[in-house]
Amino acid sequence: MNLREAGKLLGAIALCQLAGIIGAFATMPNIPTWYASLNKPFFNPPNWIFAPVWTILYALMGIALYFVWSNGLERKEVKDGVMLFGAQLALNASWSFLFFGMQSPLLGLICIVPLWMLIVLTIRKFYSVSKTSAYLMVPYLLWGTFATLLNLSIWLLN
Repeated sequence: MNLREAGKLLGAIALCQLAGIIGAFATMPNIPTWYASLNKPFFNPPNWIFAPVWTILYALMGIALYFVWSNGLERKEVKDGVMLFGAQLALNASWSFLFFGMQSPLLGLICIVPLWMLIVLTIRKFYSVSKTSAYLMVPYLLWGTFATLLNLSIWLLN
């Protein structure tokens, strides 16, 4: 891997991590206060698990983006995949502001359902460009599925 490719890889990972950092601004102040006061389902994981899981998921997402991007943005399927990826990443960051920042499990749910659908569409598009990229996105889809169920359960319990 040459220096330019290494820069693209690091940039793709940094972009995804940045989405997490942006979301953390809305999330972190509300965990010990508002979120702690909510009724949660029995399968709610401990709070400490979220940061390491998301850090790993954002890294995998960045690597997946890099592999697709490396196939050339001039290709329609690459451009479409990158656009879908960008849309889901924007919704990903938005969810934190809706759920935590606005303290609204309902708004979070309204956001996370289309986010989940965009993740599925992104994986399908990535698969046509780079099977490795699609597989790297599967843990994100699995966690997103869990997060959707958790968001729905919190909304129903509160």
